[in-house]
Amino acid sequence: MSDIKMWEFYEEMNEIVYAADMDSHELVYMNRKAREIFGIRSLEDVKGKKCYELLSGSDRPCAVCSNKKLKPGFFLEEIRYHPLLKRKFSIKQTMLEEGGRKYRFELAVDLSEWDRRSREYEANAIMVNEGLRVSMSEHTPEASISALLAYLGQALKSERVYIFEETEKGAFDNTYEWCANGVIPQKENLQDVPYEVVSKWYERFHNGENVIIKNLESIQETEPEIYECLKPQNIESLVVSPLVSEDKIIGFYGVDNPPERFLENITALFQILGHFMVSLLHRRNHVKKLEDLCFLDQLTGIGNRHAMNKYITVLEPENSIGILFCDVTGLKRANDTMGHSEGDKLLMRACECLKEEFQEYALFRVGGDEFLVLCTGIEEEEFLEKAERVKLEMCRRNANMAIGCVWREDGSEDMDKLITQADDLMYVDKRAWYLKKRGEK
Repeated sequence: MSDIKMWEFYEEMNEIVYAADMDSHELVYMNRKAREIFGIRSLEDVKGKKCYELLSGSDRPCAVCSNKKLKPGFFLEEIRYHPLLKRKFSIKQTMLEEGGRKYRFELAVDLSEWDRRSREYEANAIMVNEGLRVSMSEHTPEASISALLAYLGQALKSERVYIFEETEKGAFDNTYEWCANGVIPQKENLQDVPYEVVSKWYERFHNGENVIIKNLESIQETEPEIYECLKPQNIESLVVSPLVSEDKIIGFYGVDNPPERFLENITALFQILGHFMVSLLHRRNHVKKLEDLCFLDQLTGIGNRHAMNKYITVLEPENSIGILFCDVTGLKRANDTMGHSEGDKLLMRACECLKEEFQEYALFRVGGDEFLVLCTGIEEEEFLEKAERVKLEMCRRNANMAIGCVWREDGSEDMDKLITQADDLMYVDKRAWYLKKRGEK
């Protein structure tokens, strides 16, 4: 697992990332930041080292080892003080499975920086610390961000607090929003905002400045684009601060209509919390990446067996259900005679056949050569027609699959039983295919 490309995603992160084999406790990966913190020159120096030896300076597994608590798709989060590094970290852990091995994956955010900055801004210390406490008490980055915005809005007696993030197209989406009682939410109306609207704000951001508007009418002539955007939102005053990651502005966050007495103090507060806000956004992205690793098949990009199990738990029994169980025929032969790269291509072609007809439904790769499609709310005739079109698509793409189909008017029956029935029908189809092949020889 240490050799696959997924680790490249974490190499240049500013947070500490490492992975260890859960059975042997041997480290298999440490990113650049982690190696710097622990004085490791290269990844080669990590190999063969026990996690408790290198990370904790111990000759035996840590008494607080969380291995037994971890399982794929679930995350443990805690704040822990590291006695050797003399730093406080926010730590997120999960289990990843690959090639029959289990790995503990850990991401740690150094909170010492936030503590130091809060001491530098003594006037805002109480609010900063309380904001951090409220935020870090939540169990997910999404909830942490929402809790922090709510706390800021209430503490600053403002009408609205929000985050805008830059999109790949260079526009901006309002991704998070808190509104006071009686204030109309604006988030849905503020998607894909053109850069030109906030270009003058960015000029100030690049000069190390925040944006303070004490009276919206004062910018009607000088900044007409932003005026036209803000006026319909009933904004009279605001403070906006950039979100900066690795010297690049990735968006901004702000507060609308705070009391006048807070306007100047908010900028210092936002400068401090901006670093933490960016860290939360990074953690959100990393968790999404981990969820993808836990719930997505890495070859095809569709759901894996963990995703299937999760999906089944939220099915509504009153809806009809169509189950398509597929087995890719000839995969072992392709792997043995042409190599695994050709086998992977065969699997991808088979997956594309299913996507062609069932893209809007739930697709899963549940085994090495097995795919499952779950269609809720579909009529039997449409379901069977789609299954037949898949067979035609298989011929076009040179990717044969044995197929078993089960449809029920509602989903009240046990899903495991229905999937087994589809699996049995698939094997009937598979045996018929091999008998036909033998007869053709």
